[in-house]
Amino acid sequence: MARRQLHDQYFKRAKAEGYLARSAYKLLEINERKRLFGSGDRVLDLGCAPGAWVQVALEIVGPRGVVVGIDLKDATQVAGPNSHILRGDIYQTPASVLTQPAGGLFDAVLSDMAPDTTGHGDDFLSVRLCRRAIELLPDLLRPGGAFCIKVFEGEEYPALLRETASMFQTAKGFKPKASRDISREMYVVAHGYRGRAAPAPNPPAPPDAGTTRSRNP
Repeated sequence: MARRQLHDQYFKRAKAEGYLARSAYKLLEINERKRLFGSGDRVLDLGCAPGAWVQVALEIVGPRGVVVGIDLKDATQVAGPNSHILRGDIYQTPASVLTQPAGGLFDAVLSDMAPDTTGHGDDFLSVRLCRRAIELLPDLLRPGGAFCIKVFEGEEYPALLRETASMFQTAKGFKPKASRDISREMYVVAHGYRGRAAPAPNPPAPPDAGTTRSRNP
């Protein structure tokens, strides 16, 4: 009962403090504990509706920063001078459409996306969304940047954590206090993005390849 009352308090706090959802306190805690981004940074929020994470990000980056959000649903309540809210599908929206309002790559990419839950295979659908976010990173996140994604724990969670860790200096799971106790949600928090892998150099051509040697008369 105490845990349930605690989560009800987050809902009431969100109402009192003007946040659009109780999920605001998840990002507040994650950023306080893990330092994903700060003043003046460029932040992307994938799956931003209803807009609570955009609200928190705007508070942190301040007037010199910029926050871009995208969602299938409307989240224009949080649009402002240094926030840009797009309505679209991350499977169809080119990365360039997301980086254009920010004027370049992001310092942090966030995702609180979740699939429509059915109780059957939700964890696999959640991991699929996470992998789409990871797939977009080379065209979204600057080298050294931070990444935070929500995932439902299940069979694929360890593999997702390893995949993320292979691209960052550090990657760990974290569950904020504001997460419901019955929820399987976990946040993968990663720092130090290594950037796009350099293409492998072409092997040297054999001495005779593509050339004709002249013979001494």
